[in-house]
Amino acid sequence: MTRSVDVGVPAVAAHFTRRQLSMRRAAIVTVTVLCCLLAVAVLAWRCINGSQGPMLDLQVYADGGHALRHGADLYAIRTPDGLRFPSPPVAAIFAMPLALVPFAVAKMAWAVVMVCVPLAIAVWFSFRPLLARAGPLRLAAFAAALACCALLYPLAREFSFGQVDIFLVALCLLDLVPSRPGWPRGLLIGVAAAIKLEPGVFVVYLLVTRRRRDAAVAVASFAACTALAWLVSPHDSASYWASAIFNPRRIGGSGSAQNQSLRGMVLRAFEPYRTLLAPTVVWLVVALVVAALGFAAARACWARGDDMAGIAITGLLAATLSPVAWIQHYCWLVVVLGVVIGDGRSWRRVCAAVAAGILFATTSLPTWAQDWLKGGFPVLPGRLLEDTLGLAALVLMLIIYRSHRRAQGLSCRPVLPIERARADGWSWPAGRRGTR
Repeated sequence: MTRSVDVGVPAVAAHFTRRQLSMRRAAIVTVTVLCCLLAVAVLAWRCINGSQGPMLDLQVYADGGHALRHGADLYAIRTPDGLRFPSPPVAAIFAMPLALVPFAVAKMAWAVVMVCVPLAIAVWFSFRPLLARAGPLRLAAFAAALACCALLYPLAREFSFGQVDIFLVALCLLDLVPSRPGWPRGLLIGVAAAIKLEPGVFVVYLLVTRRRRDAAVAVASFAACTALAWLVSPHDSASYWASAIFNPRRIGGSGSAQNQSLRGMVLRAFEPYRTLLAPTVVWLVVALVVAALGFAAARACWARGDDMAGIAITGLLAATLSPVAWIQHYCWLVVVLGVVIGDGRSWRRVCAAVAAGILFATTSLPTWAQDWLKGGFPVLPGRLLEDTLGLAALVLMLIIYRSHRRAQGLSCRPVLPIERARADGWSWPAGRRGTR
């Protein structure tokens, strides 16, 4: 009897110890989740009530939906602040519900549906290795990553301006990441490209990674959405595809420090000779070189089994290759940070992710540099500071490619063709072996 009591005491103690640990973990998770969600909610609310900005772009979308409903010229309207409708007519079709509700309601719905939910989707897909390593604290790690990403300046501008970029990021991820999506792969990429043209670069990514059928679905989806817009408003569609698309000046100054695309960097380098032909030629050459190297790096990452790395590089290409890439276009940074940090075991990758996060959380540097140059700041360092985010995007592409290559070099076995096929959504019959 004494022996059984002696054996039972440690077991009971171990049981209570495990229970205490479980309660502590639950408390940590609960407090972390509540604090992080509160931080995101406060940020969203400050944007909704106007203290962080009047959501000017959301007003543009609402006016576009109103113009489409009443047959007005979509590309002739201007908001009281002088802004024009920037996107293809498909975006105005999606924005038509905004014209049916009070603007205060539209702001609240937009902040939740078009920013918070897509951001959560992007974080969930992008930080999967880190979340898997977190184990029982996965929910707390997810909430912390969500809050940190919401504080990035591109995401803050999504809230304050009422933009759609993180929504487009989520559409592309939902199309590319799941092994078996419930729709033809490529469908959502086509929809995203019809709303805003930048996600169209993922058609090229699908082609260079030999997913021609998925690329064809994306093109067909884009064509179907565009044809729908022609049926709804043929005049606006003709105006956009015949003239508006070729005039980037209608959406703002391309040489502004807010434009962090390759074209913006080249235009600033040629200041004050932007009107010459030379900046356009240089931009086209630089864009072709960056596109060739970028898609080659993305394909190399995919070929070694890391599709997320290829997606992150392609997302950065979507911003850098665009004629105009405002700071909020770099919402792909959420995916980039998740890919760079990986599972958090490499201190080099963690430091790179933290440095990139800090840089993109304090992105007033380009506009500060633009003001400094007007006050006599040295030209060369001033131009480099103006191009901080665009240059950082190029460096991040290289970091993703090199860190992925180093990780593959440390691996003891190559990626098998069947594993790559499964990552692309192919299924194999039970009991059969072979490669596609």
